[in-house]
Amino acid sequence: MIVVIQCAGSKAHDAGHLLTAAGKPVLFFAHPEIAPADDAYVYARPDDDAGNGKSWRDVLLEYNRKSDNPYGLLPAYRLYGNPVYRRLVDTLGIGSVYILSAGWGLMTADFLTPYYDITFSPSARGPEGYKRRRKADKYRDFCMLPDSTDEEIFFVGSKDYVPLFCALTGKVKGRRKIFYNAAQAPQALGCETVKFKTPTRTNWHYECAVAFLESV
Repeated sequence: MIVVIQCAGSKAHDAGHLLTAAGKPVLFFAHPEIAPADDAYVYARPDDDAGNGKSWRDVLLEYNRKSDNPYGLLPAYRLYGNPVYRRLVDTLGIGSVYILSAGWGLMTADFLTPYYDITFSPSARGPEGYKRRRKADKYRDFCMLPDSTDEEIFFVGSKDYVPLFCALTGKVKGRRKIFYNAAQAPQALGCETVKFKTPTRTNWHYECAVAFLESV
C-alpha cells in the first residue's frame, strides 16, 4: 500500500535553501518575475537555469545523491508544517509515503527538499499570484514512484492536484484510489474515486489522511 498526499503551503521554520554559486539562498516561486522584491534571496522556478547548463531541478537531484547535507534541507515529509505528514511515515513507513508537490512533482517522503512556495490552489490570486502554477506552465516534474509497482495507491489531496497525480501515475500497475470532498467526483481516468464526507472545506485532506490511518 502506498499513500500519496499533496504538499502544503505551511513550511517548517527551519527549512533549508539551495544556494547560488555566490552563496545566496534561492526562493522558488511559480512566477518569480511578479514576486515582491527581496534582496536577501534569488528568485527562480525549479526548471530555471542554475548555471553550467543545469537547472535547479538537476542541482537538487545531484544534491540528494551526496552523502552529506550542508544546506540543511529537510526530507519532504518534515518540510511541511502539519503533523500528518510525519504521522503517515511513522505509521506506514518511509517507503510507503510520497508527496505530490506543485513545484517538484511526485517525491519520496525522504527526498531532501528546499523551501519553495508554489501551489495549484486558485486561492493564490491577486498579490499572491506569483505562487500559483497554471496549466500552461512548463515543469519537468519528478516521478519517483516506479512504474512497475503493483501496490494499491491512495491519493489524498484537493481536486486541483488530481490532474498531476493522474498524469504522473498513469503507467503504474497498481490500482489507484482518489479521495475527494467536492460535490462531484473529479475526472480521473483509470482511477477509483472515493468520497470523504466532512463539513470541512479548507485543508479537508488532513482530516481524511488521519481517518485513513485510523482505518488501516
